Parts: sequence; structure tokens; C-alpha cells
Amino acid sequence: MPVKTMTYQARDFSELIGMEGFSDGLLNNHFKLYQGYVSNTNKLQDQIAELPQDGTDSRFAELNRRLGFEFNGMRLHEFYFDALGGDGKINKNGVMSKKISEDFGSFDNWEKSFKAVGMMRGVGWAALYADPNSGRLMNFWINEHHVSHPAGCQLMLTMDVWEHAFMLDYGLNRKDYIETFFRNINWETVEQRLAGGK
Repeated sequence: MPVKTMTYQARDFSELIGMEGFSDGLLNNHFKLYQGYVSNTNKLQDQIAELPQDGTDSRFAELNRRLGFEFNGMRLHEFYFDALGGDGKINKNGVMSKKISEDFGSFDNWEKSFKAVGMMRGVGWAALYADPNSGRLMNFWINEHHVSHPAGCQLMLTMDVWEHAFMLDYGLNRKDYIETFFRNINWETVEQRLAGGK
């Protein structure tokens, strides 16, 4: 009997069309890429479910490794798109602003650090995590999609720094893309994540 699988549906982020600093072409291409991760996650789950679940088939191991990449590609893009469409202004009296200042010394310190992570050479993601064990916020570099996630931590904010996220509009100028990303953060969404929502 095949293993039961979950079918994921691609979410609609078209409300981001027209966002300052992101062309419609770049966003539509990015949405299609995200939809591909959703589709591939579903396909891989179905393929894995049809295989013997005892580790005797080498395809089982390879498909499971690939599933981590596709699933995280899907989920990271959802975190990314969900936190865009704002005005980039954090509520200085809000819980997130206070927590960032507490853990990094100041909001400016955190922003400088997060942008520096985003400027690192290579493809990947800059991510702000909350560690539920220590209660601290931490910036991380996620290499590809399935590598470098801190175990047990909750994603607060992700910034896609794969070339597809910016090259159509910014060429190799990642710095200007990062500045545009910051101008469009929806801090209310990030605040909700810290409170245990979204």
C-alpha cells in the first residue's frame, strides 16, 4: 500500500505586481520558478510513495535528498514573498524592533549584518531566525535550499539572493537589489511570525 502524501498548492502572490523596484517580468518569472518547486515537491512525494519503504531501492535515497531541496525551495519562497509588499518601515515600538535591538545592540547593527550576509558570494538566502531554546535572533546564510538551516529555529525573514531574484532588473548589482528588498519589507508579517503566527 503506497504511503499517503500531501498535495501542496502554489500560492498566489500576484498582489506584489507593481511593487516598487521589482519589474513585472522579474516577479512573474520568480512566481513561475516558485510554482515549479511546488510541482516538483508533489511529484517527488508521489514517486517516493511508490517505492519500497525499506531502504532497498537506491532511488528512494536520491529522491528523498532531492525532496529536501524542492520542498525548502517552495517554503523559502513563500516566506520571502509573504514578507514583501510593505513600506519597509518597522514599528520602532513593536516587539520585533525591540527584540532585534536587544539581540544585535541596535536595529542598524542587525540591518548591517543581514545585508552583509546577503552580499556574501554564492547563491543562497539570507535569513533571520529565532532560536526558541535561547530566545535569540540570529542571521544565517542558507546555501542552496536544503543546507545550513539551524535545527529547531523559526524563520522570521528570508531574502532570496539567487540570481533569478534580481539579475533581470539589477544585473550583477546585488547591493541595489538588497536596498530595494529592504524598502519593501512588510514588517507586520515578520512581527506576526515572532508572535507565533504566519
